[in-house]
Amino acid sequence: MIVTRFAPSPTGFLHIGGARTALFNWLFAKHHGGEFRLRIEDTDRKRSTQEAVDAIFAGMKWLGLNWDGDAVSQFERRDRHAEAARQLLDAGLAYHCYCTPEELTEMREKARAEGSARLYDGRWRDRDPADAPAGIAPVIRLKAPLTGETVIDDKIQGEVKVSNEQLDDMILLRADGTPTYMLAVVVDDHDMEITHVVRGDDHLTNTFRQAQLYQALGWDLPVFGHMPLLHGSDGAKLSKRHGALGVEAYRDMGILPEAMNNYLLRLGWSHGDDEIISRDQAIEWFDLDGVGKSAARFDMAKLESLNAHYIRHADNSHLVSLVLPDLKNALDGSLSDDTETRLLRGMPGLKDRAKTILELVENAKIYAYARPIPINDKAAKILDGEGRRMIEHTRPRLGDVTPWTQQEIEQMVRVVAEELGAKLGNIAQPLRAALTGSNVSPGIFEVMEVLGRDETLGRLEDALSGDV
Repeated sequence: MIVTRFAPSPTGFLHIGGARTALFNWLFAKHHGGEFRLRIEDTDRKRSTQEAVDAIFAGMKWLGLNWDGDAVSQFERRDRHAEAARQLLDAGLAYHCYCTPEELTEMREKARAEGSARLYDGRWRDRDPADAPAGIAPVIRLKAPLTGETVIDDKIQGEVKVSNEQLDDMILLRADGTPTYMLAVVVDDHDMEITHVVRGDDHLTNTFRQAQLYQALGWDLPVFGHMPLLHGSDGAKLSKRHGALGVEAYRDMGILPEAMNNYLLRLGWSHGDDEIISRDQAIEWFDLDGVGKSAARFDMAKLESLNAHYIRHADNSHLVSLVLPDLKNALDGSLSDDTETRLLRGMPGLKDRAKTILELVENAKIYAYARPIPINDKAAKILDGEGRRMIEHTRPRLGDVTPWTQQEIEQMVRVVAEELGAKLGNIAQPLRAALTGSNVSPGIFEVMEVLGRDETLGRLEDALSGDV
């Protein structure tokens, strides 16, 4: 059975690049009928926070990337990691190193000056521990192979390899007995029975070192796939200035999880020319051979465009449930009693004009206002003078409209406009200002139908009486 994992460090929120890694691992596991597991790599105790752990959980759940079994804390497994290091020590495949910090600094400087990638010279590799200086707590280092190559059959990058002469004897256990990241990852992936490790290509150098550790421990190597990192729309490495935020920020911006998943899926993976891909289709189609070798570019405008598509095709009741809480906050809880009914009626017209849920909330205020409604400056200007006269002529005639549909309402307003020798827009704009408090809205006759006869006539009366 295929088992994948996502292993974020809880030093911040679930980053957009991490979310894509999680999605690819989740889809790959689901496509093959396998399992997807979550591990929190919290060994850096100074930077790891419970707030970040909670944010990772919340982001994963928002995206619908549910994991199998309990999330694993890497820190809680530190004794098991140390056990593996001592196992290698006992087998002669690792050794104690007693170098002082000053010696290590000197070594690194010399190696860099000579252009060597091997920053540790192995001076304690075969040295008798009896020579150990007093008062120095040793680290445990892996006895890495000195010659030959380490080769990885990467399912995304193809065959990749490195000369072992470029890799030094990495530390497995620090002087204080705590395991390093390299050791912990290998032990955890083995014990969690991870079969496929799919992650960013910034881990490729780590993979060569981890492969040597797998070999030393006598464990089977998982299948690796290294994805190119995300770039910004300008081709530079993705950063906050490109919109690279935690996924909760996109949620708060009004991005739907369905849209975010679809967008992340298309960042570096493709299935023909398909752009709109449902969750079920993604599970059916996803495999590693569809992941590209070049960096994908994150584009906020494209994400919003895709989000607009998902809003347009979303169930109206679902959108109302998303909009209502934000409307209550925006209007300090002072919603009209008929808000939910109006939103359901008006949602078809509202959702066609919104790219985000925040825009949908803003546009939906016209149906949520309790009377008298607020009037912005542009709308107030429209209601001065001639605009007011148009409403005075129109309001009495609207009481005769039957049935109360936008077609019948428009027909009546056209009749009034003809009687006054005015253009339709000369009446429609004052109506819009009085009924929505703004100079922009969905079609005003659609708005009037959604508001209903009584609310429409009441708002117009408020505008005429100055009670706005």
